[in-house]
Amino acid sequence: MKLIDGKKIAEQIKTEIALKVKELTAGDKRPPHLAAILVGNDPASETYVASKARACKEVGFDSSTYKFESDISEPELLRTVEFLNNDPEIDGFIVQLPLPDHIDEQKIIQAVNPHKDVDGFHPENVGRMTIGLPAYISATPNGIMEMLRRAKINTTGKHCVVLGRSNIVGRPVSILMSAATEPGNTTVTVCHSKTSGLKEITKQADILIVAIGKQEFVNAEMVKDGVVVIDVGIHRIESSRTKSGFKLVGDVKFDEVSEKASYISPVPGGVGPMTIVSLLQNTLKAYQNLIYS
Repeated sequence: MKLIDGKKIAEQIKTEIALKVKELTAGDKRPPHLAAILVGNDPASETYVASKARACKEVGFDSSTYKFESDISEPELLRTVEFLNNDPEIDGFIVQLPLPDHIDEQKIIQAVNPHKDVDGFHPENVGRMTIGLPAYISATPNGIMEMLRRAKINTTGKHCVVLGRSNIVGRPVSILMSAATEPGNTTVTVCHSKTSGLKEITKQADILIVAIGKQEFVNAEMVKDGVVVIDVGIHRIESSRTKSGFKLVGDVKFDEVSEKASYISPVPGGVGPMTIVSLLQNTLKAYQNLIYS
């Protein structure tokens, strides 16, 4: 078994981005600028946005956060989106999800200028990705593809099973894995909570991407020997073995499944760091105007 070390890969990419930023900003040019809209006080969202800000600083980006209370009105939030759409100093921005129940997430996502949609959630970018045009690809699927690429895992002709059908991970990564690219060129099966005979399907997978959102859902009985496993899940559970009293686990029972896997991504230190670095890559593309040039 070999670990796909997302943290190590992400650090390599950040070094590459920092060098590129230094080159692009020679002669007193402004650096790339990534902004985030954060609504409410969700701890996971606050942690992610803070991590994004730290990563920006590491690679030489500017970053800013527009934080609002959870009772912000939808019209007010839309005005902030429009402000960022029109700010020439902002190259890309994200609206951190989830949003409060009284706000229509799709309305907010569709209000973002596709040229600044570095989260890759706008229908225009999703559509462009689907038909193989240059697009901002959402950060987690893009990070997964980069992990497979840099780990030099051959995917062509393999059977890829994706557990989860969310618009953020499952659906886009299934499209990317079936595309005529490398990594890609796989035959993809998408499974979800209503799938019958799930164990029999997952045992056929050469590559198993797990984004089902259920703690340690995949066990050794659900995979075959030699499988490549990408664990997208992240859950905080109590632990008497850590100073904090908590530890992070994924959607996969790592100790069991790693005994059968040829490659596996850990939690933490797998997909998580790749998600953040993919956001930086998209922002650099926006700064260079590489997608909608």
